[in-house]
Amino acid sequence: QVQLVESGGGLVQAGESLRLSCAASGSIFRPNDMGWYRQVPGKQRELVAAITRDGSTNYADSVKGRFTISRDNAKNTMYLQMNSLKPEDTGVYYCAAEIMEIGAIRKKNFWGQGTQVTVSS
Repeated sequence: QVQLVESGGGLVQAGESLRLSCAASGSIFRPNDMGWYRQVPGKQRELVAAITRDGSTNYADSVKGRFTISRDNAKNTMYLQMNSLKPEDTGVYYCAAEIMEIGAIRKKNFWGQGTQVTVSS
């Protein structure tokens, strides 16, 4: 069974930085597209940044120039470097990955449990 575990969230002041990590483990044959999503109370979960297996990236307009997504395929790990954090970046950050499991015939989508990021003004 595949698990995604996020780490690195916390409470910071506006202008500071955080680095989130998402480690995938289990019966993984091949992770494909991966991404970070953010959810705040009363709103839908939104895509923050995404990265393909070959490293192509996509960002929400609100984080362009401040956040950087990356991945280490050898470690099945994805990162989100968040700089110049703003109060509006506050939320629960979830990692998601499309993964082909060992022995499977099709890819599945998996989610982590989420990590809280709080930015105070």
